[in-house]
Amino acid sequence: MVAWAVTSQDLLRRLLSDPRVSKDPRQHWPAFAKGEVPADWPLMIWVNVQNMFTAYGNDHRRLRSLVSKAFTPRRTEALRPDVQRITTSLLDTMAAATGPVDLREAYAYPLPIEVICQLFAVPQDLRPPLRKAVDGIFDTTITPDEAMANGVELYRIWHELVAHKRENPGDDLTTGLIQARDDADGTLTEDELVDTLMLVISAGHETTVNLLDQAITALLTHPEQLELVRAGQVSWSDVIDETLRWQAPIANLPLRYAVDDIEIDNDVTIKKGEPILAAYAAANRDPQVYGETVNTFDLTRPDKTHLAFGHGVHYCMGAPLARLEAEIALPALFDRFPDITLAIDAAELRPGQSFLSNGHETVPVKLR
Repeated sequence: MVAWAVTSQDLLRRLLSDPRVSKDPRQHWPAFAKGEVPADWPLMIWVNVQNMFTAYGNDHRRLRSLVSKAFTPRRTEALRPDVQRITTSLLDTMAAATGPVDLREAYAYPLPIEVICQLFAVPQDLRPPLRKAVDGIFDTTITPDEAMANGVELYRIWHELVAHKRENPGDDLTTGLIQARDDADGTLTEDELVDTLMLVISAGHETTVNLLDQAITALLTHPEQLELVRAGQVSWSDVIDETLRWQAPIANLPLRYAVDDIEIDNDVTIKKGEPILAAYAAANRDPQVYGETVNTFDLTRPDKTHLAFGHGVHYCMGAPLARLEAEIALPALFDRFPDITLAIDAAELRPGQSFLSNGHETVPVKLR
């Protein structure tokens, strides 16, 4: 598949808020609607789902209004004690380790997935296979056959979760979505219910995992910046925003489609029906915005604006929860282990196997 990759921050911002840009392939990507996109295309699950991620217009507003109840400011803030408790437990576990610890595996990953799984009451026995299957969504090195098998496993997990919660309803968001689906007015179809769970649980932790991963590695590889935080010259909010700008947790996000011809300038026109890739990592390092220091991790940078959480009607509604988790987890880690260092040379850190998700394979550290 060929798509326009938008790397200019100004242009991407404009396109993300342009009503002539859709995320619904059934309506606005002719190749998909005509069945020309092969079923074993590894990114098929990114465009084939039926939830607010791939909805347009009234359908998007309908689906987003259902999910938005999960991420109100009050509900997000109410999670603070849970985030603090989970954070403390993870730090206690790491403190008992006698050697190097992989911070991605022991800290950056379990915190957000535990929070989101509690919100949606995902049973413990479903969490390990869920993690493996979600990782497969973001692994862009797998074969078409592996991608199709992973999709089958994902849907098995979601349907099992829905069946479990229908039999065991509770005060959780999965039950809330099921009730919306089962209402007589048919607000939510069964496919939309399952695909909405896939979206909010998968996307609900991947961004935060990479935010924590990249913030920690940035501070450990830039000790002079860490000292600014410890001296109170910059805030943890500065750390979060500069990390989101410098290393966008989601580097590239497929796909959007031109509803009509969109003239970019006199030489370039995105034609009706052509797909568009939001290149967040590139746009967040646009030299037209940040100048010569664009590639420098600088917590004192006056302008830390970024598009890491998107823009426009599809702006990530889980952004406040991601920030809450980072605001608690980052200072807690560096307060608990003030002498923390990388256990390997920074040059040995390896990026994950994805051009979508932007994190490391491992982050080995010495805690003391």
